[in-house]
Amino acid sequence: MKLVISLAILALVGGLSGCAGTTTSTPATGGAASESAGGSSRSDVGSITGGTGPGSAIDDLTGNRGAGGRRPDLKRSVYYEFDQFDVKPEYQALVESHAKWLRANPQARLTIEGNADERGSREYNLALGQRRAESVTRMMMVFGVRPEQIEAVSFGKERPRATAHDEASWAENRRADFADR
Repeated sequence: MKLVISLAILALVGGLSGCAGTTTSTPATGGAASESAGGSSRSDVGSITGGTGPGSAIDDLTGNRGAGGRRPDLKRSVYYEFDQFDVKPEYQALVESHAKWLRANPQARLTIEGNADERGSREYNLALGQRRAESVTRMMMVFGVRPEQIEAVSFGKERPRATAHDEASWAENRRADFADR
């Protein structure tokens, strides 16, 4: 199993090395995140879509925005509490927006990339990242996305977005990202 995950990660990293970067967002933390395994913050997130007005990013679900037919500018990350992998209620609308876009564009494919902070072993963080990616994948299938349109992979602690060794950086790294494939 570890070999399969490792090979999948290597293949994905090799494939993504030539890709352009994606738009990212920052976690919404109403304060310091809980360090206990059972803690869960339910802070207000505000708008979950990019763009200039409420819902502007998902008004055109066909992706026909201007020249090039690009997908809507949705935020690309779901954030988690320490040692957790359940999608928090404030991110459900974001996941649903990506699901609506995928349903409207049956040829489109997304990879859900699970990540963890630096604490814990490499193996533990790979498993946690996989559970995070799979939780988003399951939710998208509940919203009607076909399984062949989404893939869940884990990078564990190998792709930190923030490199400092503090709670704010760890909170930034505990995420699942939506990546085009």
